[in-house]
Amino acid sequence: MQLCLVTMMKLVKTILSWIYALVIAIRHRLYDWGVYKSYTFSVPVVCVGNITVGGTGKTPMVEYLLANLADSYNIAILSRGYGRSTKGYREVTLEDSYMDVGDEPLQMKLKFPNNTIVVAEDRVEAINRILREHPEVTLILMDDGFQHRRVKAKVNIILVDSTRPVKRDRMLPLGRLRDFRSRLSAAHFFVVTKCSEEMSPLDRRLWRNELRTVAYQKVYFTTVAQRPVVPLFHCEEREEVNYGQHAILLSGIGNPRHFARSAEQHFYVVAKFFYEDHHSYTADDLRAIYAKLKSNPRAIVLMTEKDAVKLRRARRLPEMLRRAMYYQPIDVEFIEGPDRDFIGNLKREIELRPSSKRENEEDKR
Repeated sequence: MQLCLVTMMKLVKTILSWIYALVIAIRHRLYDWGVYKSYTFSVPVVCVGNITVGGTGKTPMVEYLLANLADSYNIAILSRGYGRSTKGYREVTLEDSYMDVGDEPLQMKLKFPNNTIVVAEDRVEAINRILREHPEVTLILMDDGFQHRRVKAKVNIILVDSTRPVKRDRMLPLGRLRDFRSRLSAAHFFVVTKCSEEMSPLDRRLWRNELRTVAYQKVYFTTVAQRPVVPLFHCEEREEVNYGQHAILLSGIGNPRHFARSAEQHFYVVAKFFYEDHHSYTADDLRAIYAKLKSNPRAIVLMTEKDAVKLRRARRLPEMLRRAMYYQPIDVEFIEGPDRDFIGNLKREIELRPSSKRENEEDKR
């Protein structure tokens, strides 16, 4: 009976996957034929995206770009603000709640308070409004907009999770693909994320062969650099964190495997509370975490930066729980070649004129 139910569920997912693929194919054709229009803008737009659901590391990459391009451009960030309770165009402020603007846009605003960060469903309208209200902006970073073909980005940076190769994946809901693998031909840069620092030259060559379909495409490899853990709340009575002590992991991100693996290398993990991406923590969630902490009073509660954004204003937490809460900052690090090679090549791509060879090759596809 159970085997029959599993088979039926797989059949249903397969049928839904075919329907989803058909809808996506029709939509792409309408853009290719000019029925739906794509728009370009007076300032370059750099899109950071992927073709899969789940965490590939878009937010850390956007933060990396913002930090490394700030000397050359006045940058605005545009995001949909997934999971927010509001609608329409909204500029993110330091006083906002993650419920109003989304957890990732608020995380970026807290780290880069002087940059314009906007959430909006309609990216075309949002870019036009940014340029009207912020004429000082000279570059727009579009977070997760690769499927939003109404905006024709000057540069597409496509992220691929090294632990989830797209070659063997299937379309939603049977797999994790939300777009066709053939769409990878629209990328200018590939960044393979969450790589092992011991990735071999052969593995890198295999990835390049799998991803590159056009001569001008470049492939880079990055790893996640873990920084020292940071307390979520300021508490006077707090013991120093020592590697090897007990830890309770807390995560509401798309792919927590790398976070868990890194934590297990430094701490003795006694429990994991892993939720879906963009999870909003409830009182019941926090009570369950607190109950586990009471049975491990010397443990820390370690979470990701995105979770810290959601819990930083939590009220009525027991003091024991407040003292135990820490988050793990991360940075992007390139593991092959100097970082300036990626940034330098990206700057050159941004400055290319529309009549460049690269644009002409795109138009012929």
